[in-house]
Amino acid sequence: MDSLRLLSKNMKIEGNPFGSSHQRNQIFLKFVAFFLLIGLAYRFIVTDSTVSPVAQVQTSPLDPSGLTPIAQAPASLDSPGNFTTTTIASQNVTSKCDIFTGNWVPNPSGPVYTNVTCRHIQDHQNCLRNGRPDVNYLLWRWQPRDCDLPRFNPEQFLDKMRNKWWAFIGDSISRNHVQSLICILSQVEEVEEIYHDKEYRSKIWRFPSHNFTLSVIWSPFLLKAETFENVNGVSFSDIQLHLDTLDQKWTDQYINFDYVVISGGKWFLKTSIFHENNTVSGCHYCQGKNNLTELGYLYSYRKALRLVLDFVAEPTHKAQVLFRTTTPDHFENGEWNTGGFCNRTMPITGSEGEMKNEDVSMRDIELEEFHKTLQESSNSSKNIGLLDTTSMSLLRPDGHPGPYRYPIPFDGVQNNEVNHQIQNDCLHWCLPGPIDSWNDLMVEVMLNQERHR
Repeated sequence: MDSLRLLSKNMKIEGNPFGSSHQRNQIFLKFVAFFLLIGLAYRFIVTDSTVSPVAQVQTSPLDPSGLTPIAQAPASLDSPGNFTTTTIASQNVTSKCDIFTGNWVPNPSGPVYTNVTCRHIQDHQNCLRNGRPDVNYLLWRWQPRDCDLPRFNPEQFLDKMRNKWWAFIGDSISRNHVQSLICILSQVEEVEEIYHDKEYRSKIWRFPSHNFTLSVIWSPFLLKAETFENVNGVSFSDIQLHLDTLDQKWTDQYINFDYVVISGGKWFLKTSIFHENNTVSGCHYCQGKNNLTELGYLYSYRKALRLVLDFVAEPTHKAQVLFRTTTPDHFENGEWNTGGFCNRTMPITGSEGEMKNEDVSMRDIELEEFHKTLQESSNSSKNIGLLDTTSMSLLRPDGHPGPYRYPIPFDGVQNNEVNHQIQNDCLHWCLPGPIDSWNDLMVEVMLNQERHR
């Protein structure tokens, strides 16, 4: 502004207000310069004082290798350079805040890892490597309605978990979840795999400098079960499900665990023959086979949860437990084996999301049995918490591999053949992806259970 005042002073002409022709030309040029400077100053002032209230999320191109997105979005307040108060769990969560109710908000800083910086992503969830062209699904974070939930600090988490053992027990969604956690933690310390079963479904890892052990135990029913499936998940014989016997694959190890995340879900929808008291008691979806009584999947699911929750609530068990609720899928126009697909690229709002009847019924049973356990067992009030990821997951139909569970799925496929030849995965989650936010909630609830019952 001083330069503008100086220019105005120099433009004053003594004597004749119009002066000579040469003077008039000089005056005209100075007036032009004066107004240009005013306009430029105004632009700087307005630009510096006006900030868009909503971050702009753009589709980012992929680098030539097709592996990692090139960020184009502006820096976020949650980026490492700006956010300095991140802890293992949120320090800003108010008493009794419902961290499971909220919305997905733009997060231009993106995930804390990529499929290049983490080598523990299963092929079917490695969406970027498999050729998924859009990356908007990476640029969101979960924001509870009434409180803040920063990403937890992996360094502090590992320090807290020194000499501890954390186990995930369940189906392939549990494996999906533990891979997300490992990818985050491996940005601090690389993990060592020290065990896997024959099918690579159950694994054990260790973070050596912290002596922190992490397990995933494949137990899709949490109960004793005999399953008969091929590599594509197609059953060639009915599942034999023992509703009064827990799966020893996890119960025999349970004494070793300090923290446990346990869950059931979609496997209970499969055709199953039920066994109780050493006899066949009924079935689910067996269509009158051998005159068996159709008891349904809700019967078997409730039986399983009751048995599981009673076991983990026993006073002799030391482990802190989180029970994770069911995960909704987002198949549209069919199911996984009938041409169903999920091609959305953006989150939806609560008013748009509608769960399938099966998911609603299963979650109702989960909440009923969980709260029943809290009421009946004094010990459980200290060591069991709820990880209710159902609602937040419902809002992310964009976060699944879809056709990109396989590398370059549309190579050589005609447009009119896509929905018939390409099998979509609308249940599991891309890594990185929305499931990464489960870890923020998981750590907050595990360390501050009293706030979230």
